[in-house]
Amino acid sequence: MSSGQLKEFLDSKPLYYKEIDHERVHVAYGMLKPHIRRPKTVHIVGTNGKGSTGRMIAYLAWRQGVKNYSVGHFSSPHILKFNERIWINGSDASDGLLEEAHQRLFAILGKEMSEALSYFEYTTLLAFVVFEQCDLMVLEAGLGGEFDATNVCDKELSIITPIGIDHQAFLGETIEEIAATKIRSIQKKVLLAPQLYEEVIEVAERITSNVGASLVVAQNMEGTHQGYPYSKLNNIAKQKGWPKYLVENVLVAMQALDILHIPYDVNDLLSLELFGRFYPLTENIRIDVGHNPLAAKAIEKALNEKVVLIYNSLDDKDYEEVLRILSPKVKRAEIIPIESQRATTLDEIEKALQNAGLEYSYFRNEIKEDENYLVFGSFYVVEEFLKQRDL
Repeated sequence: MSSGQLKEFLDSKPLYYKEIDHERVHVAYGMLKPHIRRPKTVHIVGTNGKGSTGRMIAYLAWRQGVKNYSVGHFSSPHILKFNERIWINGSDASDGLLEEAHQRLFAILGKEMSEALSYFEYTTLLAFVVFEQCDLMVLEAGLGGEFDATNVCDKELSIITPIGIDHQAFLGETIEEIAATKIRSIQKKVLLAPQLYEEVIEVAERITSNVGASLVVAQNMEGTHQGYPYSKLNNIAKQKGWPKYLVENVLVAMQALDILHIPYDVNDLLSLELFGRFYPLTENIRIDVGHNPLAAKAIEKALNEKVVLIYNSLDDKDYEEVLRILSPKVKRAEIIPIESQRATTLDEIEKALQNAGLEYSYFRNEIKEDENYLVFGSFYVVEEFLKQRDL
C-alpha cells in the first residue's frame, strides 16, 4: 500500500464537492485519535477575520517568552504554497515535516479512508499530526462551523469572528441561519468578536445558553479601558499601517489569550507580518485576500485615498455588491483573469463593474508609480497578481 508523495496525493483530490459526507471525517478522526495527543485547542469560526485573528493568537502565544512553548496554526486557503496552511513556531511547515506527517497519517487511516477523505478533511487531520507535540493548536474553520472538518476535536475555546452573508448554498440564506451553522460548533467557552449584525449576538446567546457554555462578548476599542496594553496597541497599529478591522482582530486575539491564561507581550506584534491582509506589498500596492461585502466594507473604511482596483471574483460571491461598496474609493478597475473552476465569467465581472458605475480595463501588468493600487477579490486574485509580478 503506497501513499505516494503528499503533493501528488492532494492533487488527486477534487477541491470542491457538491455534497460532502459529514460523518466520514468523524470516523477518520476516531481512527487517528488514539495515535496522537491533542494540544490545548482554539477553534475559530466566522465569515471574516479568521486568518488574521488566528495568526495573532498563535504568534503572540509562541513569542510569549516561555521556554520551548510550541504553537501551531492551521488556516486556509493558501496564497502561493500549501505549506502556508500549516504554520508551526513562527514558520510555515517544511516539506519534510509535512511529508513525514502524511506518511504517518496514511498508514494509520489506510488507503481506502485516506483516498475517501476530501482535500480539506485530509489536510485538517494532517495538521493534527504535525501539531501533536504543540502546547497550543489554533484551528481556522473552512466553510462553516458545525459540519466543518476542524470541528471534530474538542476545544478549550471557540472564537466567533464577524459573521456576514457568504457561502449561502452551504450555510443558509439568512444571517440567523449562517450564524447558527457556525456557532453550533461551540463547546464550553465562547468569545464573540464585535459583530455587524445584532442577530448574530442573539443567536450566540441562545445557543450558548442551550448548551450551558460560557459566552464572553469581546470589547472593541471604544469599549476597552485605554491603559496598557491598549494605548500601546494604537501606536503599534500606526507603525504597521493596520486599519481599524485589524486592530479589532488584535483585541479579540488578546482577549482570547487572557481567557486561556496565556501570557503575551503586545510589542511582539511589531514583528508580525500578516501577508495578504491589507498588506503593503510596496509603497503604492496593497494586497488583500478579502472577497465578500463584509471585507469590502472594512477595506473601504481603511483606504485613505482613491485606488486602482485590480479585481476578479469567484462565482459564488456577491461581486456586484462588493464593487458598489468599494466604488467611492476606486478611481478605476483593472480585471485580472484567474484560473479556477469557480471563477466568474469575465462578461459577468464587466457587467457588475458597469452596474457599479466603475471605469475598467484589463490588467496588463503595468504599475504606475504615481498611482495607488489595491489587489482584492480572492486568494486567487492575489496569487495571480504575485505570479505576474514575479514576486
